[in-house]
Amino acid sequence: MAHRSKRMKKIDEMFDLNQSYKLEEAVALLQKCLPVKFDQSINAALKIGVDPKKSDQLVRGTVSLPHGTGQKTTIVVIVKGDKAKEALDAGADFVGSDDLLEKIKGGWTGFSALICTPDMMRDLGKLGKILGPRGLMPTPKAGTVTADVAKAVKEVKAGKIEFKVDKTGNVNNAVGKLSFNSAHLVDNLRVYFQAISRSRPASAKGNFFRSLYLSSTMGPGLKIDLQSLQLG
Repeated sequence: MAHRSKRMKKIDEMFDLNQSYKLEEAVALLQKCLPVKFDQSINAALKIGVDPKKSDQLVRGTVSLPHGTGQKTTIVVIVKGDKAKEALDAGADFVGSDDLLEKIKGGWTGFSALICTPDMMRDLGKLGKILGPRGLMPTPKAGTVTADVAKAVKEVKAGKIEFKVDKTGNVNNAVGKLSFNSAHLVDNLRVYFQAISRSRPASAKGNFFRSLYLSSTMGPGLKIDLQSLQLG
């Protein structure tokens, strides 16, 4: 049996892990957990009613969280010509073309988002084995392949995230920090779930949201009462 720290044993006493909590209750309880030495992320693990093996049931999209993610974003922009200055002025951390492509080819993935213009996708496509598994490959649907690189950079900096169903039918994302105002966390979560709900494929049958757990990085996973999401 895995050893549980004194901190986790005390946290265990605070919760009934078999109970379903309202969204607001779960956020408040997670914020009452004994702290750690860093600002934890709030993570949402949502099981949805799709078969990811079917191409018409893939769920993927983007959403701009009203209060941001609280995470430091390192943005790389692959462009040529005048677009480089636009990206830098918008706040991109690394801007270049062939030099950055070579760096990524060598295994560099020390960034959280990659944006490029359409003309650079041919070269970036060759790096799919490096970028794909890490969720860093830019796509038009996510708004990271675009001629308006300045707008894309600003949106990512402001809290735009991408969600995507995995092969087990789950959507997992960090949606804020534990130090956020609780109302701001709830706002982020509701906007996030509404965006996923709007992405429901026409071919999906039955209840779309099947189960939801909310957790902090070093905290428990609390089951959420789906009715409390008030998705309409």
